[in-house]
Amino acid sequence: MLREPWQHPSNHAQRKSRFPKCTASPPGVLPEVLGLLVLTYPLLWGLALQLHSAVTGSYVPGTDSIAFVSCLNEQIARDIARAIMDKRLAAYVNILPQSSALYFWKGELEESTEILLLVKTRTSKIGELSNYVRSIHPFEMPEIISLPIDQGNPVYLKWIEENVPRH
Repeated sequence: MLREPWQHPSNHAQRKSRFPKCTASPPGVLPEVLGLLVLTYPLLWGLALQLHSAVTGSYVPGTDSIAFVSCLNEQIARDIARAIMDKRLAAYVNILPQSSALYFWKGELEESTEILLLVKTRTSKIGELSNYVRSIHPFEMPEIISLPIDQGNPVYLKWIEENVPRH
């Protein structure tokens, strides 16, 4: 019986694989590599988005944010808004008219009126903005929350970035 050379038993022992043999990695190496990849993924993804944005001129969702800051009255709201703008922590601050609020404070249901600020800024400035507002706000625990801007008028979003310095 004729066999093809690849079927001959003696060729099996002599034939070498084109691929190296898989060997087990030293203990802990694979988890460390995977951990490193998981930790660097957000950074690498962010850099890729920034590069894409720079090349195409498109907006990267989440680059800018809207922060909400509640104030006791209109004068405090104006003072805080002006201080935010003087520090260049925002491109735009809306001062919304008085509204009613219900909330729990020290276990009791409270009702009050407040003025709300809508602060448009870079997402990278939210920490600095929050720290600054807490330092000048008369409330013991001021409301300062933010939401990233996913989409919007590209020209307006670019204007926010142009008017709030990176550093």
